[in-house]
Amino acid sequence: MGHMNVLLGSGGMRTDERRSLCCDEMRRHFGDIDRILFIPWATVNHDRHVSRMVEAGLHAGYILEGIHTHDDPIAAVEAAQGIYIGGGNTFLLTRELHRSGVIESIQRRVFNDGVPYMGVSAGSNVACPTMQTTNDMPVVFPESFNAIGLVPFQVNAHYYAGSIWVKSDHDFIEHFGETRPDRIREFHQHNTAPVVGLSEGAFLQCINQDVNLVGGAATIFQPNTEPIVLNAGDNLAAILST
Repeated sequence: MGHMNVLLGSGGMRTDERRSLCCDEMRRHFGDIDRILFIPWATVNHDRHVSRMVEAGLHAGYILEGIHTHDDPIAAVEAAQGIYIGGGNTFLLTRELHRSGVIESIQRRVFNDGVPYMGVSAGSNVACPTMQTTNDMPVVFPESFNAIGLVPFQVNAHYYAGSIWVKSDHDFIEHFGETRPDRIREFHQHNTAPVVGLSEGAFLQCINQDVNLVGGAATIFQPNTEPIVLNAGDNLAAILST
């Protein structure tokens, strides 16, 4: 196995500070290459997805080459200098990853060739063993919940700890639906993989066995254990391996 280099973002790049951090992380992560193979399959309008990334300045100066512009997606992965999967609906993305047959190619390029992989939101979900810690509606039916499996833990993107309060006119009214920790506890009634609840704007730098937290907080959930809250600058590897 070569040098594994995976960058996973939660999303929520809606402020200048977060966009700046994202671009800094991208440049550190992808380094001195020209083009990144961008996979916009979590959305329906692929051209628009790519152009919106560029318009928002979330390309960090790289050329984002949409995989949908290639006749052969597997050949595109095999030739890629870097791979970036963006956000949208994780069920749709997972269906397209299986339909296209690129999962094994991405695994091989990342694990064997050391090609840097970046995922944001849905793209982070599918870097995990399964997509089962997504927040998305099952708008389509993938043939399997299994995902690319670049990291041995699960990510819940856009994570927040508290209950929801909804603004109505000038008042806030409590919404009594399940919280994110509730949902993750439901996952752990049937699954054992650790789950990283990744706050908006935060990134996980996964380099070989190391997992460093950048740009925001994260909460680690494991079955039958109290959640552990970590902050930017912390290394998650030791906790995730217990």
